[in-house]
Amino acid sequence: MAKKDFLQKEIKHIDIKKFDSVNLIEQFKNMAFQARNLAVASEIYNKMLEDKKCTIILTLAGSLFSAGLKKVVYDMIDNNMVDVIVSTGAIIVDQDFFEALGFKHYIGTPEVDDDILMKNAIDRIYDTFIDEDELRICDMTIKEIANSIKPKAYSSREFIDIMGEYLVKKNMGKDSVVRLAHEKGVPIFVPAFSDCSAGFGLIFHQWEMEKENKNKVSIDSVKDFLELTKIKSITEETGIFMIGGGVPKNFTQDVTVACDILGKTANLHKYAIQITVADERDGGLSGSTLKEAHSWGKVDNKNEQMVYAEATLALPLIVSYAYHKKGYMNREMKKFNSVLSEVKA
Repeated sequence: MAKKDFLQKEIKHIDIKKFDSVNLIEQFKNMAFQARNLAVASEIYNKMLEDKKCTIILTLAGSLFSAGLKKVVYDMIDNNMVDVIVSTGAIIVDQDFFEALGFKHYIGTPEVDDDILMKNAIDRIYDTFIDEDELRICDMTIKEIANSIKPKAYSSREFIDIMGEYLVKKNMGKDSVVRLAHEKGVPIFVPAFSDCSAGFGLIFHQWEMEKENKNKVSIDSVKDFLELTKIKSITEETGIFMIGGGVPKNFTQDVTVACDILGKTANLHKYAIQITVADERDGGLSGSTLKEAHSWGKVDNKNEQMVYAEATLALPLIVSYAYHKKGYMNREMKKFNSVLSEVKA
């Protein structure tokens, strides 16, 4: 089989505006197991949206946008249903920015000879295919951006905002989360920024700058932590909506402790939802419960809910419920990208 034979049918992104899950979620309330948990989580998210004092932080981990969830997050930004995003690099760079450059993810299958895929430069994400040659273009676009800006240490948020600006200037990616976040002033943090296509582009940039004995662009993860802590320090209440776990989850939960260490008065995260399929019994971060986070002084224990479900099923239902309940209608845009430049120590 030739490469083109594997890359035929595109992944399509689900549109939460085209279906109303309110009636389904209302029925879930009177069921058991994860149906009831998902209903509780939906109500908590709606409470976040109705609470005018609440800043909503969305954390993303796993291969979400490649699986068809990009438009869900796009609509959350577009309808002022999220104020801050903390993500893994793959979602923001290899999946969103990649598609903004005009490339696609394709429906595949795990029942395939991976050696044949490798020989055809096709990468597999379970049952999804991606063209490695196109991904290399994404890598080098990051290098191009790094080469074009002032050499210094940037937070990932600053660099991703520049990526959004790049898309605007190139008139690309009108359905991109990175571009829309730039346009609406929504900060996107990627604490492990080098762990994705951005890393390949940035090491190439730094390699070339070192050979030419020139100053280089770098990403300061501590600056990320400080900026998110500043956001927490100037907001009265926060709610976290976590998809998966890992670095984005821990990074976001930790800002309450960081505020305390800095002598800043900050409440625990008032609301918290986590969608995960991970098990808490091995002590792993992705499965650690919100009740456990309360023991660390991170999350309040009055409005929290774990949902043990796969994200492609649970996330569209919860966000569709909140979208059609319209609790977001009177929310004000926080525009933290511009606010951060004004917050001093």
